[in-house]
Amino acid sequence: MANERSFPDTFINEDPQKALEELNGALEESSNNAEWLCQRAYAHILLKNYSRAADDAKTAQQLQPGLALAFLRTGIAEYHLNNFQSASEALLEGQKLDGESSPCSDDSFQIWLERCDHSMQTQTQNGATNTQPAAAPPVKYDWYQTESQVIMTIMLKNAKNEDVRVSFEEKELTACVKLALGEDYYLKLCLLHAVVPEQCTYRILSTKIEIKMKKTEAIRWEKLEGEGVLSNVKHFTPNQYPSSGPYTRNWDKLVGDIKEEEKNEKLEGDAALNKLFQQIYTDGSDEVKRAMNKSFMESGGTVLSTNWTDVGKRNVDMSPPEDVEFKKF
Repeated sequence: MANERSFPDTFINEDPQKALEELNGALEESSNNAEWLCQRAYAHILLKNYSRAADDAKTAQQLQPGLALAFLRTGIAEYHLNNFQSASEALLEGQKLDGESSPCSDDSFQIWLERCDHSMQTQTQNGATNTQPAAAPPVKYDWYQTESQVIMTIMLKNAKNEDVRVSFEEKELTACVKLALGEDYYLKLCLLHAVVPEQCTYRILSTKIEIKMKKTEAIRWEKLEGEGVLSNVKHFTPNQYPSSGPYTRNWDKLVGDIKEEEKNEKLEGDAALNKLFQQIYTDGSDEVKRAMNKSFMESGGTVLSTNWTDVGKRNVDMSPPEDVEFKKF
C-alpha cells in the first residue's frame, strides 16, 4: 500500500532531487502523511529550497503535533531563512518532545539551538534590524512558435550550466534552476500538443535560458499549456507568424534582431549566424528558399534576402559592406 512506503534519510542524502520527485508522487496519493512531509522538507533543505521546507514542516506539525522531527525541520529551515528567533522557538518545542525512541534523539536540537543563539548574538552586535532575506524577483517566461518548433524563453540572467536542469517528455516540460539567493526556480508544464523529446534542446545564454521543442506535427498551437488536444486545430500558412494575430513575419528583421542578440551575448559570431541562416532556410517556404538562393548567387554572396516578391523581379546587385571593396578574380 502507498502508506507503507519508506523514505529514510540515507535515501534522500544520495539523490535529493530524485527523492523529492518520489515524495511529490507519494504525497499526491496521501497528502496528510506527516512523516512524508518531514522527509520532503529534508529534501528541500538539501536542495536549498528553504521556504518550501518550512511550509512542509509546519504542515506536518499541524497534522501530528507530537512529531519532534517536524519541529527540527522547521527550525533548520527557519535558520537558513535568517529567522533565528522563529527557528529557536521551534527547536525548543521539538526538544521537549524529543525522546530516546525519537529519530532526533541525537544532539541535533542542541547543535541547532547553539547556532541560533550565536547568530542572534552576532545580529544584535551588528545592530541588524531586518532579519528577512531579500526577496527574489519573479521569474518570467515567454514563448513563440515556428512551423516545426515551439521556442520558450525563461528570463533568467547569468544562470550557470551546473545550476540548470531541463527535461522533456512527450507532453511535459520540466525546468529547475538554482537561484543565487538559495531558492530554486521550478517550472513544470503540461503541453497542449506532443513534442519529440529526443529532438528538444536548450541553451543557456547570459540573459536567458532558451528552450526549443520539436513539434510532432506542423500545426499551430493556440496556447502553450493544455490537458488534451483542442478542436479546430489550425495548420500553418507559409510565412505567417504563428500566433493568434494575422501578422506576417518579417524574416529580414528577424535575422537582424537575432544577429544583434548573438552579438550582445558574445556567442560564436559567424558560426552562430550561419546556424541561424540554416534554420531560416530549413523552416522557410519554397519562396523563401528561392529568394535566399537567388540573392546569394547573383550578388556574389554579399546579399541574402528572404523576400521573393522583391528579388524575383530583378537581378540582385553586389552590395559589399561599406568598408570592403569587392574585386572579381
